[in-house]
Amino acid sequence: MTSNSSNSSSTQDHLLFDTLTEQWQALRAAGPVHHDEAQGVWHVVNHEGVAAVLADPATYSSDMTPIAPTQEDFEAFRQGNFVGMDPPEHRKFRTLVSQAFTPRVVHGLEPRIEAVCARLLDAVADRDRIDMVDALAYPLPIIVIAELLGIPAEDHPLFQEWAATLFGGDQLSETPDMADLERALEAIAPTVREMNGYVLEHIRRRRAAPGDDLISKLIAAEVDGVRMEDQEMVGFVALLLVAGHITTTALLGNALVAFDRNPGTLTALRADPGRLPDAIEEVLRWLPPFPELGRRVAKPVVLGGHELPADALVMAHLGAANRDPERFTKPDVLDVTRSPNPHLTFGHGIHFCFGAPLARLEARIALRMLLDRFRDLSVSTYDDVTYQNPAVLVGVRHLPVDVVRP
Repeated sequence: MTSNSSNSSSTQDHLLFDTLTEQWQALRAAGPVHHDEAQGVWHVVNHEGVAAVLADPATYSSDMTPIAPTQEDFEAFRQGNFVGMDPPEHRKFRTLVSQAFTPRVVHGLEPRIEAVCARLLDAVADRDRIDMVDALAYPLPIIVIAELLGIPAEDHPLFQEWAATLFGGDQLSETPDMADLERALEAIAPTVREMNGYVLEHIRRRRAAPGDDLISKLIAAEVDGVRMEDQEMVGFVALLLVAGHITTTALLGNALVAFDRNPGTLTALRADPGRLPDAIEEVLRWLPPFPELGRRVAKPVVLGGHELPADALVMAHLGAANRDPERFTKPDVLDVTRSPNPHLTFGHGIHFCFGAPLARLEARIALRMLLDRFRDLSVSTYDDVTYQNPAVLVGVRHLPVDVVRP
């Protein structure tokens, strides 16, 4: 990427980089653990504290139902969504899913991911400017996930539409309150109903005629005589849209912007592609797609010298923790050679993101293919870049990139 692009600026560019960095710095300046009286939220912002919260599900529960707004249409998704569960339920569902979604299954996707990347880039081979989100970052993981689930190719656009609605954040402000959340849930409820009905019918077809897809493997998975019910699998599929799709989309877009903002990075990676895994981890640290995780205090606890009552809401700030100067040298600097890199972007403890290996694999293949196909890539102007609502997702919606072929 060229140095010219790094000198351009716009309000949105400021939003994604400078404002987020300033917000994380302000959170840390307020103390490792502090209370927001206006929102009634406890913030945990240092690396040690965030890791401790995420590693202690008995004290900091992932089950937010006692304090979260309810929406009947979302109850179906909650049944198999083990991210919102505590042990022992979490252990049961994660074990069942792990029998089907194995490292071998993920590794076996590599040739297909390469083929999909090649097809998507071939489709824009005649262009000198490519929207890398529309052309690659968005469709790639959706196609991979849909194929993994055995979804017919003609229905793949449905998954793209659902994901865009579920994670668009168009109904939310950048600092949403409980009323905003309730309105957002109400707005996306019809999409949730449509998706629930479609996936449920697909699961029932697979029960009648099993194949070699992930749904069929989930149907066969068993732990201590227990198997997943149809509606529980619907919740897992919804979860897979997050873990296997939107994270990869955000990661790819963020990587291209981060590299563009740091001239010479892609040149170094092209000269030594073996650095790509470290570069991907650094992008994950620098711009985590989901920069905070909510937890409910299950029992009174003292954290950072503060007494937190039961049912208090705790926000564990991954973005701030990933920039903790006590854990990372020059934390605000993108260093693609940084190793080890103990970022918390994929979580910590029992809820470590089960989709992380797939996201890393897709990002590595896609970025390597971009390095091979293009002699240069540059964001010519950030005026044409648009971003997701950072209250929902840190990532780009549209990323027009000028490309130069060998």
